[in-house]
Order: sequence, then C-alpha cells, then structure tokens
Amino acid sequence: MIRMRLRVGFAAWFTAALCAAQGRAPIPQQLTFTPFHASGIYEIGETVGWTVTPGPEEPAYAFQWTIRRNNAVVLKKGTLDLSSGKDRIEIAGDEPEMIYVSIEPVAKPGGGNAGGFVGGNTGRNNGHYAVGAAVAPTRIGLEAPRPADFDSFWSGKLAAQAEVPIHAALTPAATDVVGVEMSTFVLDALKSKVQGYLAKPAKEGKFPALMLLQYAGVYALNARGVAERAAEGWLVMDVDAHDKLPSDPSGGVPRNYQAVGNTDRETSYFLGMYLRDSRALDYLTTRPDWDGKTIVLMGTSMGGQQSLVLAGLRPEKITAVLVCVPAGADANGDLHGRKAGYPNWPTDDPKVAHTALYFDPVNFASRIQAPVLAAMGFIDTISPPAGVWTALNQIPGPKEPLPMIESEHNNLTPQKEQNWDARSKEVLEILLHGGEFKPRELK
Repeated sequence: MIRMRLRVGFAAWFTAALCAAQGRAPIPQQLTFTPFHASGIYEIGETVGWTVTPGPEEPAYAFQWTIRRNNAVVLKKGTLDLSSGKDRIEIAGDEPEMIYVSIEPVAKPGGGNAGGFVGGNTGRNNGHYAVGAAVAPTRIGLEAPRPADFDSFWSGKLAAQAEVPIHAALTPAATDVVGVEMSTFVLDALKSKVQGYLAKPAKEGKFPALMLLQYAGVYALNARGVAERAAEGWLVMDVDAHDKLPSDPSGGVPRNYQAVGNTDRETSYFLGMYLRDSRALDYLTTRPDWDGKTIVLMGTSMGGQQSLVLAGLRPEKITAVLVCVPAGADANGDLHGRKAGYPNWPTDDPKVAHTALYFDPVNFASRIQAPVLAAMGFIDTISPPAGVWTALNQIPGPKEPLPMIESEHNNLTPQKEQNWDARSKEVLEILLHGGEFKPRELK
C-alpha cells in the first residue's frame, strides 16, 4: 500500500476526513474477515490468518491480496477465490512483527469498472480492504539505539528553558457550559510562547489536572470540549501544538510545519513543540487550584506522540498517560523494514534520519514512570502499530496495550475505536475520583 503523504494540508484533510467518516452513509462491505484468533494476537510459530466470506453486499469485483511484514516487507501474494463461498488468507508468524494484509479490488473479467471502485473497510470508500495481526508484539524491539547524548541534549534544553520566567498571562474566555471558568493563557517558553485554553470548575477547591495535547494540523482548538471536561471536575489545560491563539485556525503556521528544520535537532519544529508542552506543565504545577498529586496526559495521534514525549521528559510529574493511535513512533522505520507514518520524514536523507532519533517517542519511552494506556489500530497507516508497540515495549513500568484490530487511523474509522472510548472514559473516572490506574495485562 502506498504510504499516505501528509506533507501539506494535514489539518484540512484530517477535518474533512473526520466529518466525512462521521456523517456519510455507511461504506458498502463486500467482504467479511474472521480472524483465526479473535484477539488478533498470535505467538511465533502459529498460523496467522483470516477466513474471508462475502459481506452484506455481493462482491462486485475480484480481489488480490498482499501480506506484508510491518506493512513494508512483502511476504506472500494471492488472489481471493470465493467460488466455494469462502477463502482463507494465512501465513506462519515467524518473528515478532505486525502482519498487514492489503486486499485490493480488480475488475472482474468482462465486468468493467467505469465507475471506479467503492466499498472497503479502511474508511476511504475505494474498494480497498485491509486486515492486521500481531505476532508476539510485546517482543517488538528497537532497531536503532538511542543516541548516546539523548538525555544530555534534552536535559540541556530543559535547563535553558528553566532560566526563562513563565510570565503567565490569562484572559477570561466566555463559555456557555454551566459551572465552569475558562481562560486563554500565554506562557513564555524557550524561544516561543505556549498558548491554549485553561478551564476549571467555578468553585473554590483543588482539582486533579488533565492536560490535553493536540493531533496534527493547524486549527482552532475545541473550547467547548475543554469546558465540558472542566465541568466533570478537572483542572484542564488544552495546549495548542503551535505558538498561536487557540481560537485562531491558522496563526501563520506553515502547513508543512512537521518538515520544518528536520535536518537538525536544533531547528526541528518538534523541538519548540515539545518544550512548549513542558513549559505548560511547569505552569500547571504552580497553580494553587491543582490538587498537588494528579496530572493526566491525554492525546490522539500527534497528541499521543506529545503525551508520550512529555511523560518521558518530565517523568516525576505525571500520574497517567492515555493515548490513542500515538504518532511519530519508529520514525526511521523505513530504514529497517517497517513502514513509517507521520511525520513522514524522508529518512533516506542521513541528516533527517539522525534528527528523527531525538524526537521519536520510542526514545523517550524508557524514561516514562507513569502507567500508560495506549490504543493502536492494527491496520493504521498513519500511526503504524509496529511503532506503537516498539514504544510501549521500552516503558519499564505498567502499561496497557489496547488493540483495535479492525481500525485504521482514528479519523478514518472512528466507529472502530469503541474500546478506546470506553476504556479511556473508565480510567479517567478512576483518576478523577482519586483512584489509581492499574493497567490490565494483555490477553
């Protein structure tokens, strides 16, 4: 499958895709896949596979399939034959890996295809299907070592930022959510400013803190969503990924910001982003209305990326980390047989590949002390699951992988992330009321 390039216009694409995924008619399903293991997880030596049968809609096309290790290395190809009413796609799992199967439509002989292909399960309505499985995923490891000066580089940056006074400036912001006080905030960080929304219950007291970190793109933040979290009882900081007003949909930020400065760790756009996240945490811990003990990081896609990074940068401050399809992990995957995803850096450039090591969540993960809940889509092409597993496997403490075996990226197949929605809500309730998040073991 051709990797989706997200170099320009990500925010517009993301928003359009999300609206389309949530508001359109159901995509026709011509094929149904039943995994040999309902969990989607296999041990080395087991046969990984699916029984394929016609879906609710009669198949209008023929289909060819390709099995890839980590959606990169081709292992096997074939043609789907449903003449007997079913077929099988299978392969032996022979190492710790993610198995990705692309099932692509082709015109039936004499059938024609003038109108193009429709249907599929990847959220694109182009006739394309995909299925995924994990083989010994808790053993998927690093393919490149952390840089020897990784810790000293980031310690130096945090020390330099500590010399910059925070100079917090808050401006009241209107909200129609009852019982909530909300403001915009501006903080001084190293060579930039941190901006976003802050909201809290409109009463005296000390509250557990929830930091929301943002998915990729340039857009106005969801002020009402922040207020609704505060109405639940949280002290909420919603941190813009960019140095701009949270209500501003553009702020002059380049649309290809993720590529800015990617040949040098001193100029990478992610340097400022990660430091702004850390500065937001600095400010949060000074607030007299914080309860002094609970700080939860939460984010999806690039927001998950930032959450894992911040938990590694500031491990002593974080209570729990809740991430859905975190991006950026294993950014150099293309160099070692794993299809990389966002930020889709061209790692065939040695300077870019070297820079990536300093911003990859997998290299922050070994520093994380807080328990982590992480959902991954087994057919995700934007936050590939092999990278998510790699990051999780570096975390020394408790973590709870949450496989979403039928899910592409969350904006493409939002209806397939119910497990994340339910479990993250459950964990937040526990933490909000002073309980402890105890990750469940993978089954």
